[in-house]
Amino acid sequence: MKVLVPIKRVVDFNVKVRVKSDQSGVDLANVKMSMNPFCEIAVEEAARLKEAGIAEEIVVVSIGEAACQEQLRAALALGADRAILVETSKEAQPLSIAKVLKAIVEKEAPELVILGKQAIDGDNNQTGQMLAALTGMPQGTFASELKIVDGKAHVTREVDGGLQTLALNLPAIVTTDLRLNVPRYASLPNIMKAKKKSMDTITPAELGVQFNATVKVLKVESPAERTAGIIVGSSAELVDKLRSEAKVI
Repeated sequence: MKVLVPIKRVVDFNVKVRVKSDQSGVDLANVKMSMNPFCEIAVEEAARLKEAGIAEEIVVVSIGEAACQEQLRAALALGADRAILVETSKEAQPLSIAKVLKAIVEKEAPELVILGKQAIDGDNNQTGQMLAALTGMPQGTFASELKIVDGKAHVTREVDGGLQTLALNLPAIVTTDLRLNVPRYASLPNIMKAKKKSMDTITPAELGVQFNATVKVLKVESPAERTAGIIVGSSAELVDKLRSEAKVI
């Protein structure tokens, strides 16, 4: 089985982002960038499938500028076999990403595509679903457990009423939730081995895909600062403040 894992380069989740003075976006100057946390979970799950003898090859793909090679090398150090960089300087929105991934799927013919349910920068939660619609492949979103049984992908997902398990015919698309696994840390020997693994670079044009922006960002603002709380002396005072000041009752 070949597993395809798309990954994204985002601002590290430990970094406190700053908004540009003109409110056109987030300031990325001298900011630490990392692999999207949900993408790390996807890479980890693919690595576990390979260790279990289910997957034979793991291919990771990223769409963006040349700097994305850093995150691809990180994925190679975590267990991926080879990498593909679709290099572009244009903004990659979910629909354009899905179209590129569709072309990659047609080229690589993976039996399973595992990707993060969303990226922590845009929080769109759209790419996996769009890719499933474009390819016609069955999808299992928000996976908290994944098993390959009798040639089918059994995906357990958390829903309002409890747990739902889907049996998907392969090839299939799975998007990862936080509870699926805990990603490992790359060891130094694997980091060194990753430098020798194959990484191909192509362009969207070579895949026959044009990037067309369908969403325009009008303005980015920092969240309003929260005011300090107060301590009340009694429940009667609390009710009075809720009624007279907060006006919620």
